[in-house]
Amino acid sequence: MSADPRQALATFVTALERHLEASASRRGEDDPVVIAAYDDLADAFEAYDDALLEAYGEMTPLDIYTGLDDEDEDEDDLDDEDETPRRYTGLDDEDLDTDD
Repeated sequence: MSADPRQALATFVTALERHLEASASRRGEDDPVVIAAYDDLADAFEAYDDALLEAYGEMTPLDIYTGLDDEDEDEDDLDDEDETPRRYTGLDDEDLDTDD
C-alpha cells in the first residue's frame, strides 16, 4: 500500500512547526531537542517527497543538504554515526527555471 501524500504533507507541516518551536526555545548550539526536531523534519520531508513521487510522479524542488560536495564523498559511503547533518540550502543555479 502506498503512502497518502496528503497525510505525508500533514506530517511534514507538523514537523516544520515542531522544528520552529524547538528552534525558538533552543538551549545552546547542540540542543538535543532541536537536533531531534531537525532529524524528524528531514525524515518527514523525505516521506512526503517519496509519497508525492509514488502517487503523482511529481517531486518537490527541494533537497536535503548533507554537507558533502559531489567530488568529496558519496553519501552512501557514510556510516550512520558518521553522517553529516542535513541542511536545506535551496536550489542550485542550474535547477532554477527563470524563463517566464
